[in-house]
Amino acid sequence: MRSSAMVSGALLVVLLVLVGVGWSPLLSLDRSVAESLHRTAVAEPGLTRFNRVLSDWVWDPWTMRALVVLAALLLLWRRREPWLALWLVGALLVAAGVQQALKAALGRERPGWPDPVDSAQFAAFPSGHATTAMVGCGLLLWVLALRWRDTWRGWSVLAVAALVSVAGAGWTRLYLGVHWLTDVVAGWLLGWCVVAVAIITYRRYGGDGSKTGRPASSGPNRSRMGETT
Repeated sequence: MRSSAMVSGALLVVLLVLVGVGWSPLLSLDRSVAESLHRTAVAEPGLTRFNRVLSDWVWDPWTMRALVVLAALLLLWRRREPWLALWLVGALLVAAGVQQALKAALGRERPGWPDPVDSAQFAAFPSGHATTAMVGCGLLLWVLALRWRDTWRGWSVLAVAALVSVAGAGWTRLYLGVHWLTDVVAGWLLGWCVVAVAIITYRRYGGDGSKTGRPASSGPNRSRMGETT
């Protein structure tokens, strides 16, 4: 997991630098993908409306955040685990903060079209939809594996749904012409890096009471934690 965090973080930095300096092969790829998808979006209004529904409601960042907050509330209510609930909410806040900081630092303009099919605010890099989908789905899968996998029969279905959501959130932003390809890839990298760091830090500081000054978990939860850390 540590190597995963380092690799995703390093790739994000490389992508940030290449976009920041305007590396022409990468920008040409961005433009080629955007123009091709925009032509399809204009020619297929029905499919475009469907993608807008997915982007604005199903995979909207606030939908993803609401699901994670719901999971945190369930941890508080059903399992009495405020520390893990706090970790989830904290990871969401960190992801949102880093995402907005990168947007402000780079200030990249979104694709511009004479016949746009959708619109969006703020800078383009990285994609907020892609970032939040990766963070939200990654955190939910982690918590499910950590606490509910043995009692959740639909684990494989949920894992597939998470993968589809992460890919779909990025795809809809590209299809609707409000992001460049590198914006979406950067969002995925940032999101995965945040998830990986959240897991690493929880295993080190939140999963063992002896390291945090809190009483160690007892009963089934303690044995489960031992298996996952």
